[in-house]
Amino acid sequence: MEEIYDFSKSKDIAKIKEELSELILRKIIFKVDDFYLSTYDLEAIEKRKKGNQMAIKALIKAKERAAFIAKFPYVQAVGVSGSLSKGYYDNDSDIDFFVITTPRKLWITRTFLMLYKKIFLLNSRKYFCINYFMSQNSLEIEEKNRFTATEIKTLIPFQGKTILTEFYKKNEWVSDTFWNMNPILDGIPEVKKNIFVHCIENVLKTRFGDWLDDTFKKITIKKWKSKFDFMSDEDFKVALKSTKNISKHHPSNFQRKVIMALNEKYDQVHKNHSIVLSKEHV
Repeated sequence: MEEIYDFSKSKDIAKIKEELSELILRKIIFKVDDFYLSTYDLEAIEKRKKGNQMAIKALIKAKERAAFIAKFPYVQAVGVSGSLSKGYYDNDSDIDFFVITTPRKLWITRTFLMLYKKIFLLNSRKYFCINYFMSQNSLEIEEKNRFTATEIKTLIPFQGKTILTEFYKKNEWVSDTFWNMNPILDGIPEVKKNIFVHCIENVLKTRFGDWLDDTFKKITIKKWKSKFDFMSDEDFKVALKSTKNISKHHPSNFQRKVIMALNEKYDQVHKNHSIVLSKEHV
């Protein structure tokens, strides 16, 4: 119930309790112990409990990896998104990292991190899945829907307190979806670089660095368009968004899948219980 309250628009917890009781009475939802379900599925509860326990250990590894990622050139902030940021992790999960970079150096940063993953981790993404890069001068998320609002609200900040504070301010629109948009940044360290990394950053703080960033961007986009030529232009622009200030690598287009699945559930609720819910958009 506390989670339902936390992810609602209403601050009236008494009203939410009342509505939950009414939904249970009408058998629109079900309650088992402290869990609320849209279908009576006891296996889902056990799956969640196990996933919650596995997430505790995964978060320790995520924190260590975030500190390591923060040492790379031009990384300004690091957080964790995806299922782990929701407190869930299983054997099929990855640790999804969200990285904010210095302006005009996003694609250099991305290339350095991808090369490290391919060379030293043999391209394993299990504990090193960096699929969302954003430049410091473009911190507002363009796609404003329940999916992205949830990702922002649940993002676990690990490195770069000042930049992450700015990120949350640029995305205050999330408060229109969830009343309790209050990120906790106490104890989050600022990103610190060693002398070697500072030297690399200074060397690339030139026209050559700008050219290199543009070149890495062009090479990456060309590769993606060839590899994912089955995707429509519309899906490519969302799932593999590639601009000077944004790099997303979500070839499965999970955002669209989740929103479409949610809208299908809304249709089922309407059909079975005559309750109309506003559709979400990608």
